[in-house]
Amino acid sequence: MDLISALPDDIARDCLIRLSYEQFAAASSVSKSWKTEIQTPEFLRRRKATGHTQRLVVMAQARVDSEKLGSTSTIVKGSMNPVYRLTVFEPETNRWAEMPPIPGLSAGLPMFCQLAGVGYDLVVMGGWDPDSWKASNSVFVYNFLSAEWRRGADMPGGPRTFFACASDSRRFVYVAGGHSEEKNALRTSFAYDVAADAWVPLADMARERDECKAVFHGGKFRVIGGYCTEMQGRFETSAEAFDVATWKWGPVEEGFLDSAACPRTCVDGGDERVYMCGSGGEVTALRDATWQPMAKLGEEMRNVAFVGTWEGKMLLIGSCGYGEPHVGVVLDLKGGSWRKLESPGSYTGHVQSGCVLEI
Repeated sequence: MDLISALPDDIARDCLIRLSYEQFAAASSVSKSWKTEIQTPEFLRRRKATGHTQRLVVMAQARVDSEKLGSTSTIVKGSMNPVYRLTVFEPETNRWAEMPPIPGLSAGLPMFCQLAGVGYDLVVMGGWDPDSWKASNSVFVYNFLSAEWRRGADMPGGPRTFFACASDSRRFVYVAGGHSEEKNALRTSFAYDVAADAWVPLADMARERDECKAVFHGGKFRVIGGYCTEMQGRFETSAEAFDVATWKWGPVEEGFLDSAACPRTCVDGGDERVYMCGSGGEVTALRDATWQPMAKLGEEMRNVAFVGTWEGKMLLIGSCGYGEPHVGVVLDLKGGSWRKLESPGSYTGHVQSGCVLEI
């Protein structure tokens, strides 16, 4: 049966690969052949090869009632318990949207949950229940093809908080470090096979790492910074990398960071470099084992909450101070130019975590 009546299948496929990600679920319901075509790995490969994929920045962002902002741009500072939801920003169109809520989480997203993307799936892991503030090891997966949520297998080893999380974008989400319910920093690590809904234990890291950050860079899951139980908030500068080719951790990389600071803004640039926002108010890049300044941050980015990259671009979401609206800017990593984003008032809430997907 033809994909589209009276059209050769090659032309029909050229039509289907131009669909917006928001149309996948509706298109899949048109016919069994369309559903089969859209769900094949070749469909995504064709979209990538022809430049029809869409970049999506998905964030755990505090809900803001734009009507209560009034004539000022300042968010009410008295909101001590914000409700977090998932928002989507499309860099190419500057469009903002809210994702469907996770079924059963009427009080909003778990606080401090982590996000990762694998293929067409968004994975939401861990966090604190917003009502009880109890740590969770829950996993939820949203599939952009079906536009549906499913419950994933819980993270093993019990609830953990402030762990490092990074994805290879194809199959696995890697998790390491954080702390247990007893506030003990952890060395354990795991890999989550999203399609199989199965966890694979990895060897322990050499060191405990609470509040660490992870990037998937050069075929390695690199866990950066953090601190051990005894140090309690005093960050170290080392890093450790798990090589997925050998399935082993490498030696500790002492002095990976320039300074002993929270590494939450570290991000893989997709260009053989790792970037982060330095304490001096600038974007820095790791080149030849040395952190070098790239660009100066503006006053509106005194507090950087989230950093994401794609194809030579870097998105930064942050604010000029506590309680102020969160805005976005995009840095051209090749030319060094900045572009300020127009953010609707309802999308200026605090961002706790995020990830970039190619759909």
